[in-house]
Amino acid sequence: MTTAQDRASQAPQPGVPWAGRPRRADLICWFGIAASGLYALAIIPVRPLLIGSHPVLLELLTGSMTSIVTAGAFARVGQVPLFLVVVSAVPGMIMFDPFFWWAGRRWGRGLLLIFAGRSRRGARLVARAERYGRRLGWLGVVFAYYLPIPAALLFVVAGWTGMRLITFVLLDVVAALLWIGMLAALGYYLGQDAVDVARTISHYGLWISIALVAGVIVVQRLRGRRTPATVDAD
Repeated sequence: MTTAQDRASQAPQPGVPWAGRPRRADLICWFGIAASGLYALAIIPVRPLLIGSHPVLLELLTGSMTSIVTAGAFARVGQVPLFLVVVSAVPGMIMFDPFFWWAGRRWGRGLLLIFAGRSRRGARLVARAERYGRRLGWLGVVFAYYLPIPAALLFVVAGWTGMRLITFVLLDVVAALLWIGMLAALGYYLGQDAVDVARTISHYGLWISIALVAGVIVVQRLRGRRTPATVDAD
C-alpha cells in the first residue's frame, strides 16, 4: 500500500503536485489552498471600508498587518480592549495554514516547486525553505513570520518532514501570537495618528475599493496576455 510519504517522493505531473490520478484528499487539499487565494482577492474591497470603523472585525476576517496595527491604535485611544485586538487576529491569520501543512504531508517538495516557480529566485526560496525548515524544526514554524521566506513554504516543509497536525496547529498559534503582539504594540505606540489615517482611508473607502478591484483586474489581464506569448516563445 502506498503511504503519503511515498506519494510525496514520486514525480508529480506538470502543473500539479500529485503523481498519478488525484485522490479525493488531494482535491480537497488543493481546493483549500486555492480557496485561500480566492478569499484574499474577494476580501480586498472590504479592507478600506472596515479599516477605520471596525478594525477588529477586519482582523478576524483577514489577520492582516494593517488591521492589527490599526486595531492596536484603537486600543490606545480606548475604543477596544487590547486583549481583544490580539485574540481576534489569530483566526484570520491561521485559517488556511493547516492546508499548507497537509499539502506538505501529501506532496512534499513538489508543492514547493509549484509555489516558488522554476526561476532562479524560486529555486533560492525553495532552498531556503528546506534549509530553515529542516534545521530549525519546530522553531521554523514559531518564527515563520520573522524569517526571509514566505511562511506558507515553511508550513509545507513542516508537513513534509513529518510534524504532527496538533503540534503544527499549536506552534502556528504561538507564531501568530508573537507576530500579532508585535504589530499590536506598534499600533498602540502610534495611537491617535494611526486612528486618524485609518478613518481617512475608510472615508474614501468606496473609491479605494473600486480602484483596488480595477487594479486586480488589470494585473490579471496583463498576466493572461504574457502567458501565451511565453508559450509561443518556447
